[in-house]
Amino acid sequence: MQLPEPVDLSDLLEPFARRGIQLGLGRLLAALGEAGQPQLCFPAVQVAGTNGKGSICTMLGAMLQAAEIRTAIYRSPHLVSWCERLEVAGELISPGELRQALQNWQGLAAKHQLTPFELITGAAFSHCASAAIKLAVLEVGLGGRLDATTTHNNRSVLGIASIGLDHCEHLGNSLAAIAREKAGIFSPGAIAISGPQPEAVARVLEEQAAACNTQLRWVEPLSSEQPLALAGHWQRTNAAVALGIARALKEKGWLISDGAMAKGLSTARWPGRLQQLEWRGRKILLDGAHNPPAALALRQELSAQPRRWLLGIQRHKEGAAIVETLLAKGDQAWILALPNHPSWSAADLIAALPHRSEQIQQANSPLEGLEQLLKPGATPVIAGSLYLIATLGEYLK
Repeated sequence: MQLPEPVDLSDLLEPFARRGIQLGLGRLLAALGEAGQPQLCFPAVQVAGTNGKGSICTMLGAMLQAAEIRTAIYRSPHLVSWCERLEVAGELISPGELRQALQNWQGLAAKHQLTPFELITGAAFSHCASAAIKLAVLEVGLGGRLDATTTHNNRSVLGIASIGLDHCEHLGNSLAAIAREKAGIFSPGAIAISGPQPEAVARVLEEQAAACNTQLRWVEPLSSEQPLALAGHWQRTNAAVALGIARALKEKGWLISDGAMAKGLSTARWPGRLQQLEWRGRKILLDGAHNPPAALALRQELSAQPRRWLLGIQRHKEGAAIVETLLAKGDQAWILALPNHPSWSAADLIAALPHRSEQIQQANSPLEGLEQLLKPGATPVIAGSLYLIATLGEYLK
């Protein structure tokens, strides 16, 4: 997927940080009612979880595209442009279309005091209805039970990505509590697909599925013989979930051939996830790993050779655990503050990880951080947040 140019929507969307996170369905449900219930015009697949939601949505969308089903994909967050959040029939929404959709919802947003995520979700539902899509693939923003995407009331097939500890301040301090919030997307008669999960998570998913009369299906990672466009061992689990969703849709009457499924898996593109690129003649690896489970998955993909890291980590994330997981003996890391986001600094991380003090330094600007990666020897890697990749986008493109 080619990333579009950034688009300024500051006159239509207040900064996310101003309101903070306010989970709940009531505000958006009331606004959708006044908007004529646009979400009733199309069925949806919903994908929740901690890591891998976007990859699952992207691979499923590629399968549906190959099956010639007019599909919308609603994603969160974006890397560079708000337009990345909504794809219709294989094309990202244009800046003009997105502005118009948001303008149409300004009155409703003000009346019902919608959060920015609720506003863009409602506007996306209305745009999808007017675009006459046949099916929407919805990526949960945060949690599941109270996420804005759960206001869509025709979600008969669901996906569960890998669940781990993240956003504990909103979802709970245990795997079981977080899993319970994610399983809040379950509904009577739905089919839910999940790959392997930690025991505490699997137990909660089984209990919640039984309580909701949801059919929970477990899938194993795809074998190495299955061609995948997305790199990384963990993508084989994400691909298995996407494939399980496609097969469940086929059971429900959607015309998705095995050939379309295979083509989607082998052609899906998803930037910022174990992505290789070249900058000033040097190969650089990018991955958005923003929590300890994602950091562990990234570390397991790398050889033992030394690495030079450029890391940007939001302050509310488990920064010390992420850095401890990523850094090996002989590695060096430069820490970059994320614009408009409270971030971990090198001093913060050294205080938390004194035994890593010789490996951690502060980068005072994006360009300084990138130039540190160019020094010969160790392989350069950029990680810690998708917002970091977005920040570096203008240099790396």
